[in-house]
Amino acid sequence: MDFLVGVLIVAVGLILSIALHELGHLLPAKLFKVKVSQYFVGFGKTLWSTHRGGTEYGIKMLPLGGYVRMVGMFPPGRDERSEDAQAEDRIRRTGLRGLTTALIEDTRAASGAEIADEIRPGEDKKPFYELTTPRKLTVMFGGPVVNLIISAVLFAIILTGFGVATPSNRLGTVAECVLPATADRDCTATDPVSPAAQAGLQPGDRIVAWDGQPVDSWADLTAGIEATGTEAVPVQVERDGQTLTLTVTPELSERPQVRDGQYVLDESGDPVLSEQPYVGIGASYELYQQPLSEVPGFVGNVLVATVDVVLHLPQRLVSITRSTFSGGERDPGVVGLIGVGRYAGEIASIDADQYGMTERAADLLSLLASLNMALFVFNMIPLLPLDGGHIAGALFEGARRRLAQLFGRPDPGHADTAKLMPLTYVVLVVLVGMSLMLAVADIVNPVTLT
Repeated sequence: MDFLVGVLIVAVGLILSIALHELGHLLPAKLFKVKVSQYFVGFGKTLWSTHRGGTEYGIKMLPLGGYVRMVGMFPPGRDERSEDAQAEDRIRRTGLRGLTTALIEDTRAASGAEIADEIRPGEDKKPFYELTTPRKLTVMFGGPVVNLIISAVLFAIILTGFGVATPSNRLGTVAECVLPATADRDCTATDPVSPAAQAGLQPGDRIVAWDGQPVDSWADLTAGIEATGTEAVPVQVERDGQTLTLTVTPELSERPQVRDGQYVLDESGDPVLSEQPYVGIGASYELYQQPLSEVPGFVGNVLVATVDVVLHLPQRLVSITRSTFSGGERDPGVVGLIGVGRYAGEIASIDADQYGMTERAADLLSLLASLNMALFVFNMIPLLPLDGGHIAGALFEGARRRLAQLFGRPDPGHADTAKLMPLTYVVLVVLVGMSLMLAVADIVNPVTLT
C-alpha cells in the first residue's frame, strides 16, 4: 500500500509540474494577445474540457505531458500559386529531397490555414510568429523557467524546513570483524573481531566524547580517531538514555582515503587505499536544517549535475542498452518514468523504524525537485519540438534583424522555422525511442534503492 501511495504522490506532483509548465507559456502568450486555442494536460482522448476566453482547457487520458496550442507558431508560406498548382508540384517531387520539401510546404500551408480559420478579421488577437523577439523569448522561456522555480522552491523547503541528510555522531552500523577494504563477503570465524565490537559499541549508540574531547558530528568523531591513532581511548556513549564509558583500541587497516567527503580515486577510477586507524563503525544519517543562504549554491550544483547528465545522455543510453540486453550492471544515473515511479514507491515503503516519515517526505520532495530540474534542462535543448528549439529560432530571427539594421539592409522578415520540420520529426523519433528504451530497461534491468 505504501508503495502505491509513493507512486501516486510523485505522479500527481509531476502532473502538476507539467500543468504549471504549460501555464508558464499560456499566461505571457495571453498577455501579448497571441491566439491560444487549447491548453491541455495529457495526450490522447479528452476526458474533460471547457472553453474560457476563446481557449479550450482540458485533461486528456494519458498524463505523459501537456501542451499549449498557439496559433501561427510557423510563418505561413509565401507561395502565391494556386493550391492545385502547388499540389501538382508536390506530386512531381520524388525521393528524400522531395518529401522534405513537401513537409516544409505543408507545414507553412497548415500554419496559414490555421491563422485564417482561427483569427477572424477585427479580432484583437495575433499569431505567435508576429511577436517581437523579446516577447517570443518570454513566452517560450516561461515553461522551463516555471520548472526551474518549482525545483528551487522545493529544494529551499527541503534544506531549510527538513534539512540535509548528514552523517551524524549516532552509529548506524558496527562491523563484526575486520575485513580487507576490497572484500565482498560476510565475516567468518577466522576473521579478527573489529575494535568496535570488542569495545561493545552497538548500532544506535550516540558517541558524545572521544578521548575526553566533545563529539557533536561525524566529522568530530573521525578527526578524534585520526588524532589518537591506535591508542586505547575512553569513549563516552549515550545509549537508551544512559551515558556509558567504553574503551576502544583502533587498529591499522587499509581503507579508502577520503577528502572533503569524497573518496580519493586513482587514474583508473578506483579508490586510493592507505593504512588508517580503523574502528569498524558507520554513521547514521540525520537531517540538519540549513540556512537560506545555502539554497542558491545547492540548486546551482544540482543544475550543473543535471546539465552534465543531459550532455552525456547519448553515451549513457548506449551503456544502458548494452546492460539491459547483456545482463550487466546498469548506469543508475538515468531512469525513465517507470524507474521514477519505482524510486517513489521504494522511498514510501522503507521500514518506519529505519526511516521516519520526515525523511521519506524529504526524499519524495527531492525526487520531484530533481524531476523539475531535469524538465528545465531538457527543454532547453535547442531542437524542435522542445522549447529550446523555438528559443533558438527566435534568437536567430532577432540576431538576423539586428545585423540587417546595423548594415542598413532591408528587414529580412520572420525566420522560416518550417524548414526545421524534417529535423523535428527525427528528434521526435529519437525521443520516443529513448523513452521506450528506458521503459524496457526499467522493467528488465531496473535500478532500485535497495
